[in-house]
Amino acid sequence: MASIVLYLNNSAKDITFPLLEDRFQFLNPNTSSDSSFSSLAGTVRILLCVANSPVNSETLDKYPSLECVVGSTTGLNHIDLAECRRRGIRVTNAGDAFADDAADYAVGLLIDTLRRISAADRFVRAGSWAVKGLFPLSYKVWGKRVGIAGMGSIGRRISKRLQAFGCSIAYNSRKPKANISFPFYASVQELASNVDILVVCLALTNETRHIITRDVMKALGKEGIIVNIGRGSLIDEKEMVKLLVKGEIGGAGLDVFENEPVVPQELYALGNVVLSPHRGGAVPESLLRLQEIMIANIEAFFANKPLLSEIELE
Repeated sequence: MASIVLYLNNSAKDITFPLLEDRFQFLNPNTSSDSSFSSLAGTVRILLCVANSPVNSETLDKYPSLECVVGSTTGLNHIDLAECRRRGIRVTNAGDAFADDAADYAVGLLIDTLRRISAADRFVRAGSWAVKGLFPLSYKVWGKRVGIAGMGSIGRRISKRLQAFGCSIAYNSRKPKANISFPFYASVQELASNVDILVVCLALTNETRHIITRDVMKALGKEGIIVNIGRGSLIDEKEMVKLLVKGEIGGAGLDVFENEPVVPQELYALGNVVLSPHRGGAVPESLLRLQEIMIANIEAFFANKPLLSEIELE
């Protein structure tokens, strides 16, 4: 008999994991019959959390035998980690499934924002080249000073890619990272004061919510660029919009927003802002890798072996 895995999908996304469906028996509260679900819900030991489905104390109360939550995302701000720790429930995330592709996307947003590639494309498509003449000059990528807020698996990959563009790298994290020689700044505002571009790829927690304040963005200066591939709420979005509209920062490349899928309409008309619908790490190869990581975590759990991408619950 296949191992039973509670399948929690409260998101609006129609997401399937065919590789997992071949190996495990999913217990889905949205599709299981009342009788079959009630008889198994009290004994299920592991939960697969799809997308950003909330896992809070109310959720956990429904499944008293739960021992492990397997996440399908890199960020886990939708899971009450403190409550999981209190109950002794282990938690995993997507590991490095999306890391390379998210790093590629961050660099793409950075280049697009500086060189105005999307704006130039719109200029040509609108027929403006023939009418208005030359498109305005954009900005150089080579040699820029780049600050990375969050030197985890994605941040490290971003730094490696940008070094190939002759960029100098500095970073901010909770503490200096071993074996990383880039300059470290304990304050993200101090980091912003010493770079041309700030790339945000932190995990969203209560401590990092709105960590990119108005003062941090002002510290970048009028030519400073901000790129966000972490979570929208890492930035004080209202203040960012005001600064962009007033021209007090140079531009932004944004894959994430505070109230997705709602995007501040003021950004639509700004040619120095590149907008993307939170798809930075999502390519077919990364989604396949995600399934492999989740399978490895679930099988390791049932075999009483170390989990592949368990996070440390502090």
